[in-house]
This record gives sequence, C-alpha cells and structure tokens, in this order.
Amino acid sequence: MAEVPAPAAATVPHQARSEGEGRSEHQNGGKTRTVRSFAPGGPDGPGGAPGGFAAPAARAPRTVPGWLWSVPPVAVLALVFLYPLALVVQQSLTPENGGGAFDAYAQVFASHAFREALGTTVWLAVGATAGCLVLGFVLALVIAFVPFPGSRGVAKFIDVFLSFPSFLITLALLFIYGTVGMANGAWTGLTGAAEGPFHFLTTPWGVLLAEITYFTPFVMRPLLAAFSQLDTAQLEVAAGLGARPARIVRQVILPEALPALAAGGSLVLVMCLNEFGIVLFTGAKDVTTLPMLIYGKAILESDYSAACVVAVVNIAISVGLFGLYRVVSKRAGA
Repeated sequence: MAEVPAPAAATVPHQARSEGEGRSEHQNGGKTRTVRSFAPGGPDGPGGAPGGFAAPAARAPRTVPGWLWSVPPVAVLALVFLYPLALVVQQSLTPENGGGAFDAYAQVFASHAFREALGTTVWLAVGATAGCLVLGFVLALVIAFVPFPGSRGVAKFIDVFLSFPSFLITLALLFIYGTVGMANGAWTGLTGAAEGPFHFLTTPWGVLLAEITYFTPFVMRPLLAAFSQLDTAQLEVAAGLGARPARIVRQVILPEALPALAAGGSLVLVMCLNEFGIVLFTGAKDVTTLPMLIYGKAILESDYSAACVVAVVNIAISVGLFGLYRVVSKRAGA
C-alpha cells in the first residue's frame, strides 16, 4: 500500500493576522479547520498592545497645587464672615452727619456711657470667669474623683446643658428669685410682708450670678476630659506616702488641670464679653455692657455709626484676648 504523505503545515502570513490573531488552515478528511495562534503576551501582544505592538507609556496624572484647595473655604469664609465685618468697619469710619473718618470714634470714646459700659463689661466678664473657674474646678473634682450614685448621669447632663440658650437659665432664675418668684412668694406667705427681700437679680450681682450659673459647665467639660486622662496610680502613690487630699489636689491634680482651666477660662471670658441675652432678660436697667450699648445705639437711637464703633471695639477686645490665650497656651505647653 502506498504511503499517503502528510499535509504540509500551512504558513500563517503576517497580513492574515487580525488584532494579533493568526489563522492557518489544515485539510483533514476534506474539511477545513482554522487554527488560531496568538502573539506572545496574549491576544493583544506584549504589554496588551493590539497586534503585538508595545503600548505607549501612560501619562502621569496632573497634580493640583495645594494652595488651590484652600480657595473655596477661604472664599466662603470671606463672604459669610469677613465681608460683614468689613461693612461694620466701613460704617464706623463714615459718620452719618459728615466729618472726618475718626470723628465717630472720638465722640464715642469721649462719652461717659461708653466708658461705663466698657468698665461694666470687663468686671462682669472677669468676675464671672473667676467664679466659673473656682466652681467648675470643685464640681469637676467631685464628679471625677468622689464616687456617688448618678455621677455619670450628672456628667451626661453637663453635655446637654451646654446646648441650652443663655436666656433659658435667666428665666429659671427669674422664676426663683424674681420679684414674683418662688422665693419672694414663700417669704410673703410666711411673714405676711407686702414684698419679698430678694431683688438682687436686677442688679449687677444678679447678672453675675446668672453668668456663673450658665457658663460653669463650659469650664467643667474640658476639666472632666483632663481628669479622665489622669493616671490614678499617681493619686494612689501620693495617698500611700501620707499626703493629705488638699496636697494631692494642689501638687498632683491641679498641674494636670491647668491647660484645661486655661482653655475653659479663656472661652468663658470671651463669651462673657459678648453676652447679650442674660443682661437683657434679667431686666437690669442699670447694667449696660458693650453688647447692650450696641443694641441701644442701633435699635433705640438709630445711631449706626456709633453702634459700629462700639462693635469694632468689642471685636478688637475679643480677638486680642484670643491671641493672648494662644500665646499663653503655647508657653504653657498646652
């Protein structure tokens, strides 16, 4: 029997490739079979390039300058905060009755009402801050280191108290110590007197009491956070060495609490300088602070230039105190 020669292998021309594929045909039993072959590196060739060609190097992504990301927040800040402040400063430099740019400043600084309001604002803010620091430190010390039932609930209530508006506390004090409040009502009911003895709420001392009552939790909150980070082993060692509680507080607890006291005290001082609702709701007619003077000049007297001058002074004092706090806190290592 004669041998049948094997069919020669078909060559795959380069032109027959389509997208990196080669085709070859073999005759087998009268049928045509297509054989697909791929270039090295997959059907797309080395590097995934079509037809076996190398892909071009990818372009590096463009980097956005870091300062460009600060433009949107700075623009919003300028529009919402800085632009109104600029209008206030501009109004303070343009007196309504004409004259020089600083005539309104000279008139306001020379007035007795401004000097009295400035003095009242400063001593109320300093007195309230001192009272809040003392009372807040004592209360935070008790809550943190003297276990009693409900201490956690009291700590949680302090967080809720921070969200209360200031006039709400003033109204509560009016219900207790006001002219027709509970204390005066109980006094007149027991003694038969025509009126009660509690009239201090409409005096500067009543405003001071209301501010201390409202702002004390703003000192307690950072103190409680600082006390929670204090190592109790130091207290145990000091007590084991025979130190009395007062000495432990003075030499162990107080140094650790100084940054928190500085933070809370500076916050209370700035807030007291700008407090308006407490003074207004107590009805203390003889107590005029800088915010009350601004209200009187702008709303009651329609003297907007003078009101803007007082507002600029109030802003300058607040910003100056904040800057002083930052310097002191850096030196203290807070």
